[in-house]
Amino acid sequence: MGSVDDRYFTPGWTSYNHTIQTQTYDVTSMLHPGSNAIGAWLGNGWYKGNLGWGGQKEYYGDRLALLLQLHVTYEDGREERIVTDRNWRSSLGPILMSELYHGEIYDARLEINDFSTTEYDDANWSEVEVLARGFDTLVPQINEPVRAIQTVKPVEWITTPKGERVIDFGQNLVGWVRFRIQGEAGTTVSLQHAEVLDAEGNFYIDNLRTAKQSIQYTLKGDGRETYEPRFTFQGFRYVRISGPDDVLNQAEFEAVVLHSDMEATGDFQCSDPLINQLQSNIRWGLKGNFLDVPTDCPQRDERLGWTGDAQMFIQTAAYLSNIAPFFTKWLGDVGADQRSDGAVPHVVPHVLGEGEYGSAAWGDAAVICPWTLYVSYGDTRILERQYESMKRWVGYIRGQGEQEYLWNTGFHFGDWLGLDAKSGDYVGATERDFIASAYYAYSVDLVHRTALVLGQEQDAQHYAELKQNVIEAFREEFVTPSGRLAASTQTAHVLAIMFDLLNEQAEQRTAKRLSRLLEESNHHLTTGFVGTPYISHALSKHGLHEAAYKLLFQQDFPSWLYPVTKGATTIWEHWDGIKEDGSFWSKDMNSFNHYAYGAIGDWLYRTVAGIQPIERSPGYKHMVIAPVPKEQLTWAEGKLETMYGKIRSYWSYGSDGVLKLEITIPANTTAEIRLPGVASISGVTENGNPLSEAIGITDIQNTGAEVVLQVGSGSYTFSYQYLKQLIGV
Repeated sequence: MGSVDDRYFTPGWTSYNHTIQTQTYDVTSMLHPGSNAIGAWLGNGWYKGNLGWGGQKEYYGDRLALLLQLHVTYEDGREERIVTDRNWRSSLGPILMSELYHGEIYDARLEINDFSTTEYDDANWSEVEVLARGFDTLVPQINEPVRAIQTVKPVEWITTPKGERVIDFGQNLVGWVRFRIQGEAGTTVSLQHAEVLDAEGNFYIDNLRTAKQSIQYTLKGDGRETYEPRFTFQGFRYVRISGPDDVLNQAEFEAVVLHSDMEATGDFQCSDPLINQLQSNIRWGLKGNFLDVPTDCPQRDERLGWTGDAQMFIQTAAYLSNIAPFFTKWLGDVGADQRSDGAVPHVVPHVLGEGEYGSAAWGDAAVICPWTLYVSYGDTRILERQYESMKRWVGYIRGQGEQEYLWNTGFHFGDWLGLDAKSGDYVGATERDFIASAYYAYSVDLVHRTALVLGQEQDAQHYAELKQNVIEAFREEFVTPSGRLAASTQTAHVLAIMFDLLNEQAEQRTAKRLSRLLEESNHHLTTGFVGTPYISHALSKHGLHEAAYKLLFQQDFPSWLYPVTKGATTIWEHWDGIKEDGSFWSKDMNSFNHYAYGAIGDWLYRTVAGIQPIERSPGYKHMVIAPVPKEQLTWAEGKLETMYGKIRSYWSYGSDGVLKLEITIPANTTAEIRLPGVASISGVTENGNPLSEAIGITDIQNTGAEVVLQVGSGSYTFSYQYLKQLIGV
């Protein structure tokens, strides 16, 4: 008796009324001459279990069911199919309770040994009912399945001030605990999972809300027993254990890390250990929240596919892992769950109320995510598949406003968790109609570009005109005749710059004003979910690299490194999830594994390491390598596995002022390399030789602040005296 595969939580979470994935296994090696038997374990999962924070369950249905077909081809060419039908039998087993949020209760004394063998007598089992369900929703598995990716050993066993036994795994992670124990039958061991300890060092679970995140295991007393759950997962670093001392062996506990089995593609390292920890936190945030759907958090009674979080982080994720299959599957559900008027739900799969649709920056995931995948991987199929969904979303926006070229009605989350919010409010100070209209323009622009890629000429013309009308309406509503933004927040200035909503003169003025706003806040962020992913890009777009680096290097609240100084091993939902005095943000909404603010990773990869995809040649067929070194870092390195091979960008900055760049461009690709801070071409060498003699360089241009090279595939090493003042760092 053995498992057919190492996949977990099959068939995965989809919009089940539209799509149910099927899995195919090669079980040839498990069959043997004579009689064979098949068994299966069923759990509530997303289909029947608890979903959301309101105690909701059985959202899709109240019955557990199995659909299976065994297709056997004999050596003589005969074929036979064994299917799930009335001849199957069912029974309860040792799993007494299993919920994604709450954990599992398992009584090993109730185990049914060898139930999936021919020797087992199932005469006392119950008959099954055949449900009348069609097959039109079935599709082969689209994304990578969830697997056990790695194990983590405890770093410490703690006795808290309250006298509780707690395991510290040293890393906030998602998965479960596997343990091996031995004891008398009926002995019970209980585990509860938490992300943090409180200021006194005690176990803290208030931020889980109603999620129990607990495991209860009752021993069968038959020698050494090994246990790990089947149909639940937890978000945790710390585990509180209760049970007899003689049963618990510290060496026999380990954490199993679960997530969708995406290929890791990108890496970033530098000379600053705090930034390296930030990068690690970003990666672990992806691991913990890319478990079949892109969730907001993996621990409390939520764990939903929030669309806004997904679009804010997708570019960073596309660097770290091959997310194309993962998001292809999820975006299919975005389209399936759109309302008939084109409104996109706040979470996908949609499991909230009937009115939970249509927020700016959240619903725009329907447009931003497909476009990001296209630019990252160069595959037009994702645009073809999502094109109608993208158009329907823009059509929905156009039908909402009192003026068809502005979006000034309806509910919006705004700059969620912006630090310039009024006291007691979750929403930042940037006016919601400003944000909504800005995203309106951005989504129309992306649909226009998509139409051009797909050769939809009439659509392209239509969306080009619509984009111009929306931008003109935005300027009339939110920009003074002299080019000053009507909104005075960091987020408003960032969006206007990043979405190209201003003329050149007004954008220059807005960039300068953004710089002054940062000076007024002592170079600290006041942005929330909407502004934070773009603020560093907006600064670097206008050469304000010094300001962007100042934001990166800040260590006090609010900053990306503040949580790192507090021992964070993942990205937090709030800048001050743990405050300076050790107290917590409100227990109602305080996740310590929330990837949205990890979007700073995209700036690290694009600007610090300098690896940038190009829309006109997507998938890194042609790329730009444009690092921006800073003397506070003595070196930095970015690496990215693409379809063509590995891209590498490494730079080091010596005390003698010499900058050394090592760059690798994969086969069958080309690149534009921008060497920053160069006074003259003659001062640059490639592998010790003048640029004019370097092999692989097809063109050399000097812009006055940088030297721009066109190169083919190969490895290059450049050295020169770095003049940082030329690029504003």
